[in-house]
Amino acid sequence: MNFLSDVVAGELDIYVITFTLVVTMVVLLFLSFPMVVPLAVAALVGLVHFSQIDTGVIIQQIVTGISPNALIAVPMFILAADIMARGHTANNLLGLIEAYFGHRRGGLPITACLSCTLFGSVSGSTQATVVSVGQIMRPKLLAAGYKDSFVMALIINASDIAFLIPPSIGLILYGTLANTSVGELFIAGIGPGIVLAVLFSVYCYVYSLLQGDTIALVERKTGAERIAALKRALLPLGFPALIVGGIYSGAVTPTEAASFSVLYALVVECLIYRELKLNDVLNAALSTGLITAVVFILVGMGQAFSWYISFEQIPQGLLEPLDLEGASDAYILAIIALSFFVGCMFVDSLVVLVILTPIFVPIVESSGLDPVLVGVMVTLQMAIGSATPPFGCDIFTAIAIFNKPYMEVIKGTFPFFVILFVMSALLIFFPGIALMLRDLASL
Repeated sequence: MNFLSDVVAGELDIYVITFTLVVTMVVLLFLSFPMVVPLAVAALVGLVHFSQIDTGVIIQQIVTGISPNALIAVPMFILAADIMARGHTANNLLGLIEAYFGHRRGGLPITACLSCTLFGSVSGSTQATVVSVGQIMRPKLLAAGYKDSFVMALIINASDIAFLIPPSIGLILYGTLANTSVGELFIAGIGPGIVLAVLFSVYCYVYSLLQGDTIALVERKTGAERIAALKRALLPLGFPALIVGGIYSGAVTPTEAASFSVLYALVVECLIYRELKLNDVLNAALSTGLITAVVFILVGMGQAFSWYISFEQIPQGLLEPLDLEGASDAYILAIIALSFFVGCMFVDSLVVLVILTPIFVPIVESSGLDPVLVGVMVTLQMAIGSATPPFGCDIFTAIAIFNKPYMEVIKGTFPFFVILFVMSALLIFFPGIALMLRDLASL
């Protein structure tokens, strides 16, 4: 009762404030309010009830949160992804992988996995990858005899490699929030993305072996068909090479690369493939505007909420029992990974990124950890959370696209979760997976 009395009285104690903020947000979430409302109300409750600070600071922090120039890259990459998702890019990338791997044991699921990786390197969007690759590959995998639970889990989890492979919207936002080089984050995400694709492919092969003769093999492509598939995929494959190469050569900044990606997508889909019409481009622009508005509102409100809890020094108080001062790099990385993973299981990953990143940045700086490594680890947890029950966003995208119930969509996700957990452990104990390419590029 004393504790509740302190809550009502507005007692300035970190546990009292934390309890009040958490309860406020949970109640509003269960009442089906969009995430921006719980963030705003919780910040207002804290400011008015506990701190008695002018609420105008919320507007200031919202503007501060969406002011960094690097955020201009976000709508550009979203628009480029939408244009390519509406055109031939996904088909051509998928055709290339299927031509070389489709006839082998486990070839079709491996094709789906690698196609998600390649399309992710073009789009930078997990949900665009679920839609584009999933709609093409799911019917083929079902026709070959694969269980639908395995197929949907594969597409959902393989699509999350897009969080790691540049251009990644998650890496852009982390770089902005943590004041870390987006270019270095881009190239550091390539290694873990490739390793994760390989691990998923190995699981697909083993799964196919266990299924035995119930799985039909695809007819082997001729040499001419393979060459033709390679030619069709050259333009989409050139996209990530030009983006990463342009940034690291110093020819363009990440923001300029994002603008170039839109031009590249328009030229490829509208002038070369001639797949899209003006109306398609306008629809892509409208969709981008809506998505960008949602992202920026979340980022701005998350900045306001983060400012308030930092003002009250709540993170420092809650993290003090964990004894992170002077702890090993592996221990700090594990705590960061666990915090982001648990958060992303229940709340949109972008919101978790905006709230938790300012909390851990001072700890990372004082410990001497490489911020690029931390950024890749954080982005990996965002990927895991996007495909993990109960509220992973890619799960709900799959429900909408495949028209399947929730429990059926998540039925086959556990093996992929184990693989993602192993990937997190590998990144903690073998950081060179992420940093080797970054260090080589810096020579």
